[in-house]
Amino acid sequence: MRLERLAMDKIKIFLTFDDLKERGMTKEDLWYDGPKVHELFREMMVEAKDELGFKADGPIAVEVFSLPAQGMVIIVTKGNIDADEYEDDYDDGYIELQVTLDESDDIFYEFASFEDVIQLAGRLYSYGIYGGTLLSYQDRFFLKFEEYDIDIVDEEAVIALLSEYGNPATLTTHRVHEYGKILMELEAVYRIYHTFMNRTK
Repeated sequence: MRLERLAMDKIKIFLTFDDLKERGMTKEDLWYDGPKVHELFREMMVEAKDELGFKADGPIAVEVFSLPAQGMVIIVTKGNIDADEYEDDYDDGYIELQVTLDESDDIFYEFASFEDVIQLAGRLYSYGIYGGTLLSYQDRFFLKFEEYDIDIVDEEAVIALLSEYGNPATLTTHRVHEYGKILMELEAVYRIYHTFMNRTK
């Protein structure tokens, strides 16, 4: 589990599927409002308080984004509701959850340097993968693959290869598209390979 503060009233939590498995859960469990889900959110809030000083002391909104073969990104935002109005409700540490769930079929990875992207492109090209979109945001690089970009190869093998050079993005594709830059919109792997690795051919 990785936690990051986005603002005074907002944090981001990245849970891998291994994190869920350790807690006896699957991603499908998150779509149902059961005891396991409430226990998981309470555990996350305790960790957020310990690590980030983020105290969920009122209503919170929770957005959950499922990323294929990678994990879950959870955005937690504290509500700006007058605390006096709800004082009695929260005496026992009760947290009101407004949960929004979203699932993405995109494979979305982030990389610390462009050199990592170049090296990865060489490996992906040899597997017959030529597509993808390359983006940049806050001095990091992002590769996004649609389902059709990798349908000729085993998805798990692609995920393993991407994980050698980068990490599953804990930002949503929407945020990077809106605030970042699209460097190569189509056939990013093909273009990177032929621009930076295959100059002599």
